[in-house]
Amino acid sequence: MKNPVQGAQVVGRVASLLRLVGRKPEGSSIAGLVRESGLTRPTVHRLLASLAAEGLLDHDARSGNWILGPEIFLLGSVAAARFPFEDLARPSLRRLAEETGESAFYSIRRGQETVCVLREEGSFPVRSFVLHEGVRFPLGVASAGTAIMAFLPDEEQETILSGWDQHAGSFAAGHRMDVVRRNLERTRLHGFAVNPGLVLEGSWGMGAAVFDQLGRPVGALSLTGIEPRFRPERQEFLGKLLMEEAHRISSTLSSTLTGR
Repeated sequence: MKNPVQGAQVVGRVASLLRLVGRKPEGSSIAGLVRESGLTRPTVHRLLASLAAEGLLDHDARSGNWILGPEIFLLGSVAAARFPFEDLARPSLRRLAEETGESAFYSIRRGQETVCVLREEGSFPVRSFVLHEGVRFPLGVASAGTAIMAFLPDEEQETILSGWDQHAGSFAAGHRMDVVRRNLERTRLHGFAVNPGLVLEGSWGMGAAVFDQLGRPVGALSLTGIEPRFRPERQEFLGKLLMEEAHRISSTLSSTLTGR
């Protein structure tokens, strides 16, 4: 039994490093990967070198960062046919960006996290750079994660909240449990989530959940920008647009999956 366990452990470590590198377009330094992965520097270096030899990672000699390699692009291109996010969400993102001037995003649920998979830049010249493709947040963190978590079954929410500090990790300080509970309640009441600069001061966001044919929240549309663009008097307007587009995607998703 020893070798299978060791093999599974290596796979888990490799997957973790790939996710960490993929969080940012500029990649990550080896020091950052050691810190975030919790692995020793020799282990991280050995795994990075092996991944680079397979074309899954590259080492940027200029910045010193490790970045995703060409094999990841090829694998992603093949996988994209199974996950048609571009066709599903891009039209909604474009409408949201054009009507609001804010940057629009589509995130999906992966386990206990949200992952941003698409973005559309708005015309407003001052932007928030908290969110981009590949960024992951724990459920309940940021507007997309709040929008999704708010419509999970009560018992599933309580399971997450019962281990909140561990679940939220470095975001727990800005997302106290009492604040999160209030945000979840407001989201259920209004239908959209508001993140009042909890991830990064001055960077606000709003999100609305996308549901599958069984009514389960599987993704979320969101808008991000600077605080003055998300004043209370504008939130109703933005929330209405988000919910309309989220409903449109939910209907399309349901029709596609049921064959209608």
